[in-house]
Amino acid sequence: MKINTVLFDLDGTLLPMDQDIFIKNYFGLLAKKLIPYGYEPDSFIKSIWKCTHDMIKNDGSKTNEQVFWDGFFEIYHEKAKSAVDTFEDFYRNDFAKVKNVCGYNKQAREIIDMLKEKNIDAVLATNPVFPNIATYARASWAGLNIEDFKLITTYENSKHCKPNPKYYEDIVNELELNPKQCLMVGNDVRDDMAAKELGMKVFLLTDCLINSENADITEYPQGDFSSLKEYIEELC
Repeated sequence: MKINTVLFDLDGTLLPMDQDIFIKNYFGLLAKKLIPYGYEPDSFIKSIWKCTHDMIKNDGSKTNEQVFWDGFFEIYHEKAKSAVDTFEDFYRNDFAKVKNVCGYNKQAREIIDMLKEKNIDAVLATNPVFPNIATYARASWAGLNIEDFKLITTYENSKHCKPNPKYYEDIVNELELNPKQCLMVGNDVRDDMAAKELGMKVFLLTDCLINSENADITEYPQGDFSSLKEYIEELC
């Protein structure tokens, strides 16, 4: 069965990066932004991690955005009210500095253009733990536009996270897709290859490979962008 939709992870896939370095710089800048408002950096970063894990465990009863801020308010109470606008200001004015620790691969743009020529839809299936403003920014760092994608998952419009198969199920339901006609492309073995549980085809991009559980990856089609292009040609 030919594919009609390709789902792409963003961080480490369309946007090359060392995830550990990215997180260290991102959290460091965010913590620095909040210091003037009385937030102690180390405890603040621990709180962000806690709220992020809350989103990853989301049972679907709330959006990821609601889960994050519920957790944040539970920790900081009334003080948290001042953080909402500060977070948005951070993403508008400071987040761009994190771009310096990310790479760039022109083949990301090329593969999106190839899909357009073949009338195949693209979905930006990045783990929705970021607000849309931060996700759109990272997509632009990869040389991509919002209009390139039929759907972009963010914490505002999502109720599950990777590696929960329900995250992929939500995308399928939202866009009325047949999983067997979908290809999920990502660099994280646990998070991205979970799409296979729904019957999606998968491709493991190995340029910035993440295999935190040392899983056997021999079962997955894999390689660099050139190999991905060849694989998509086979599925068309």
